[in-house]
Amino acid sequence: MTNILVTGGAGFIGSNFIPYFLEQHKDIQIINLDVLTYAGNLKNLHIVESHPRYKFIKGNICDRTLVENVFSEFDIQGVVHFAAESHVDNSIEDPGTFIETNVNGTFTLLDVAYRYWMHSPFQYKINYKNCRFHQISTDEVYGTLGKDGLFSEDTAYAPNSPYSASKASADMIVRSYNHTYGLHTVITNCSNNYGPKQHSEKLIPTIIRNALSGKMIPIYGNGSNIRDWLYVMDHCKGVDLAFFYGKSGEIYNIGGGNEKTNLEIAYAVCNQLDEMYPITLNKNIQSKKMTSYKELISFVEDRPGHDQRYAIDARKISVELGWYVEESFEAGLTKTIEWYLKKLLT
Repeated sequence: MTNILVTGGAGFIGSNFIPYFLEQHKDIQIINLDVLTYAGNLKNLHIVESHPRYKFIKGNICDRTLVENVFSEFDIQGVVHFAAESHVDNSIEDPGTFIETNVNGTFTLLDVAYRYWMHSPFQYKINYKNCRFHQISTDEVYGTLGKDGLFSEDTAYAPNSPYSASKASADMIVRSYNHTYGLHTVITNCSNNYGPKQHSEKLIPTIIRNALSGKMIPIYGNGSNIRDWLYVMDHCKGVDLAFFYGKSGEIYNIGGGNEKTNLEIAYAVCNQLDEMYPITLNKNIQSKKMTSYKELISFVEDRPGHDQRYAIDARKISVELGWYVEESFEAGLTKTIEWYLKKLLT
């Protein structure tokens, strides 16, 4: 049995990844290390809480003694590192927390992995030659695009928020451990994820939650900011492939190929809600004249330094590892809304 450390597994992407990973790999046991901040929720993992190949440990990735003990006790032979502070608005208000978790936490994990798996630079211990560290990162490290072009793995890093700067810094530390020490690493940079279990602070859950509550749906600026949307399970499948088959030291971009403005996202969610839970059934809607949730959309002051457009070129992971998008945006959005309707209305 191979023990893999997954950090931040109680968060949105991690809690989708763990059940999938356990199902796909019968010879792997997952150790989930999560400090359970506001964004982590063990209810997201109820499906695996009694699984014989799953163990949860509450703890902080910045706690070196804890991380060393986890490696030693469970003989960790791989790391999939999801744990991160990730909300841009929060990074603007409290950048220090992002530096501590995303930079210092990543360094702690890397350094412990290096010293546990290797004798010295480029000299793996005999039983650990296939161990690797997978850094889950974001397309936001690349900065912003104009009207044309896509982020590729060769795009220069140009982060514009404390969040993206902290992730870029972590990526550079991962790169350094591969180049200087020969630690087997892989980095995946993903576009905006959506799907079940996402924290309510993010755009699509906010739209759904506010619509069901009869509250105004806030959209930054004029809603023209563009993101590439990736269904969370498509992302998890890409992470799985990159972890096992990605070339050591390489970066792989994972994108959904679904460029949409924030306003288009709001319209798409509201249109599906209109069909799935009509306004006439919603007792939180006070106005009898309202016919669509779209009427709740309102524009608010833009976020400082708001990047205009992100879009990913995912050809590398497709060509080299055989990854491809399986879920259409419309079908993924339906699954997402169904999950939130069940959560919020029952």
